[in-house]
Amino acid sequence: MSQMQEYINEAESALLHTYNRYQVVFDHGEGVHLYDIEGKSYLDFVSGIGVFALGYGNKAYNDAVKAQVDKILHTSNYYYNVPAIEAAKVVKKASGMDRVFFTNSGAEAVEGALKAARKYAYLKDGNTDHEIIAMEHSFHGRTFGALSVTGKKAYREAFEPMIGNIRFADYNDIDSVKALINDKTCAILMETVQGEGGIYPGQEAFLKAVRAICDEKDILLILDEIQCGMGRTGEYYAWQRFGVKPDIMTTAKALGCGVPVGAFLMTEKVAQHSLAAGDHGTTYGGNPLAGAAIVEVFKQFEEKKVLENVRRVGAYLYEKLDEIAASRTDIVEHRGVGLMQGLEFDHPVAEIINKALDKGLVLINAGTNIIRFLPPLVITEADVDAMLQILKECL
Repeated sequence: MSQMQEYINEAESALLHTYNRYQVVFDHGEGVHLYDIEGKSYLDFVSGIGVFALGYGNKAYNDAVKAQVDKILHTSNYYYNVPAIEAAKVVKKASGMDRVFFTNSGAEAVEGALKAARKYAYLKDGNTDHEIIAMEHSFHGRTFGALSVTGKKAYREAFEPMIGNIRFADYNDIDSVKALINDKTCAILMETVQGEGGIYPGQEAFLKAVRAICDEKDILLILDEIQCGMGRTGEYYAWQRFGVKPDIMTTAKALGCGVPVGAFLMTEKVAQHSLAAGDHGTTYGGNPLAGAAIVEVFKQFEEKKVLENVRRVGAYLYEKLDEIAASRTDIVEHRGVGLMQGLEFDHPVAEIINKALDKGLVLINAGTNIIRFLPPLVITEADVDAMLQILKECL
């Protein structure tokens, strides 16, 4: 038995079986490649589900994190720390939002956003029966609040009752949203680009119509940018393509490029009329390590002109995947924007993804029949060509 198989067997006997993992044990990475414990190289088109935007073995990032490790990792939020303050400054600048609360994860960011929206509504009329409209096929996380607004019934069923007063509309269908709005509606929540649900970008007309309704009725627009944010679409945040600014926004994944960190942000208006001292908290959120990572991430985004790279290489990837889609009858549709794209097939894609892994290409699915492409944001056209060669062999 190989050492790799021994590790896999040990994991299966020790870890709770909530994942059907691919049969590989990764050891280290360099650039846009991962290496397993036997030294085999893999071209990475998953980036840890959109986390490792800057690639692996990034010396400046590693040095920044190591330097903070040698200073202080944690103090708690009873005290201030400089990295968190600097991190807040760069996140605010990139997003155009006014206030930030750092969390440990994307799901926690969604939880905080939901609490802020409900508190905002409560302060207006003193009632606790407000409703939130979310979207079918959405994904916001696995904790109870985040799961309650996730539009996949199969994920929710065994854990009901969820938090109440959640209604689900159809994404990119403004009439379905209007049909659910009433005097109790306090927020409308959606991903600006649906990720797990199948790579569905929000349409400009839809996003602008939802924003207009929210403005008219003083309903809060919450945009989940956990997967589609941090440069993934060619803007820091996907809503910036259309100028549809949310009242509350969530971000995570590439925010820390490997260090677990998320955040929810809001406008000053929401900040002044929602969460107050004692309403929300976290032990680890916004600790110095996470703050140092965030600051270095934004520094490199600017220095490496990451957004420009995403636009250029994303357009090249789109063109090449379009060619594949046009050449095959089993590909139903090609969707996406920037370096967040998907190919929908008329059959399950697990076999293709497993073949690709054998040939040294890391891909993942979104649903059973969609291959999702979420490479590091520093990939080149040559990396796209290398990926396409392997993908074509697997098809």
